[in-house]
Amino acid sequence: FEADRAALMGLMVREAGKTLANAQGDLREAVDHLRFAAAEARRSFAAPLELKGAAGERNELSLHGRGVFACISPWNFPLAIFTGQVAAALAAGNAVVAKPAEQTPLTAARATRHLHAAGVPGEVLHLLPGRGETVGAALTSDSRVDGVAFTGGTDTGLAINRALAARDGPIPRLIAETGGLNCMIVDSSALPEQVVDDALLSAFDSAGQRCSALRVLFLQEDVADGMLDMLLGAARELRIGDPLDYATDIGPVIDSESKSLLEAHKARMRQEGRELLDLKLPEACAAGTFVSPAIYAIPSLKLLEREVFGPILHVVRYRGDRLAEVCAAINASGYGLTLGLHSRVPATADFVAARVKVGNFYVNRNQIGAVVGVQPFGGESFSGTGPKTGGPQYLQGFALERVRTTDLTASGGNAALLAAASDEE
Repeated sequence: FEADRAALMGLMVREAGKTLANAQGDLREAVDHLRFAAAEARRSFAAPLELKGAAGERNELSLHGRGVFACISPWNFPLAIFTGQVAAALAAGNAVVAKPAEQTPLTAARATRHLHAAGVPGEVLHLLPGRGETVGAALTSDSRVDGVAFTGGTDTGLAINRALAARDGPIPRLIAETGGLNCMIVDSSALPEQVVDDALLSAFDSAGQRCSALRVLFLQEDVADGMLDMLLGAARELRIGDPLDYATDIGPVIDSESKSLLEAHKARMRQEGRELLDLKLPEACAAGTFVSPAIYAIPSLKLLEREVFGPILHVVRYRGDRLAEVCAAINASGYGLTLGLHSRVPATADFVAARVKVGNFYVNRNQIGAVVGVQPFGGESFSGTGPKTGGPQYLQGFALERVRTTDLTASGGNAALLAAASDEE
């Protein structure tokens, strides 16, 4: 992967519209996933785990592959997520049928060739590009598939869950990481400059096309006006353009369908909220699938019924004495992926952490770019099933657990205990 950096990055820019910086980050994360999977396989799968029990018996827990895993990956991280799913499934002892997003098949094909060249047998790793409603549906309904790893939209995740449940035969495994209606809470003690940097990066990096991206910014009323002035001023400096240009901050969205949905949402927000900013697209971006970054004031989180997957940020004001109501509103959305908090009061962070049900909670920083092995990533409720990607239980989610219990008295007792007793004499 690293030796083929230029070609892989070029494919991601062309297929997914990633900026060069985002393409490089995607590549680095893919490499992290490969190294992580290898290390975790050695740690958890190399030998059985001996469990302490009664004297005179031995209890061992071992991990084994489930069989065949279908890995269904998205277009927004066409190398990193594709590689992370495949590497984990293979390292856990499974064969893999990998279906990349129909928008980014070339990146997946090149990654698959590299994995085959590195020694993964062709009969163990198969690439099945195609549309979700055909190839994906065929995979999830096939009883020969023992498990599915899926990253993508919540509606698709629910459809896969229903398809697996409707199958006859052994119960398959589903590992799903889905969407989020991710929020950031800012109280009156927060540092304005830090809030602006982190909010802009969280909302508009990758053209807002991250499942972890910030969608709703809660600003305490006492500081909202000043924070908004700084935020809008900084947002006006964002540069939209060719993702191959190093100066570009925001490239295109993935396709015309996504653009149409986002423009329709903007029209709705102009009617039901208040437009604070909608940058004008440069003339060079008139063609293609560019969507200008926009910010809207809305009265309540209830106005948003589902994830808005693009460069659109919503702002809600709240009273300082109603933080508990903000937490309750976030939980009521049904999503639980990422949450940001900017506050210099540790008790506030503890208060929010004890109430909001999210997979990844970020305090006084941006809320994107979870690091493999350091910040295990994944949500709950409508945002995923777990185990967390890049976490200590991730590979185990692709495996079966088997326990072997042996009565040692039948063969003369516990040799280790007898040897220890002899040494003491």
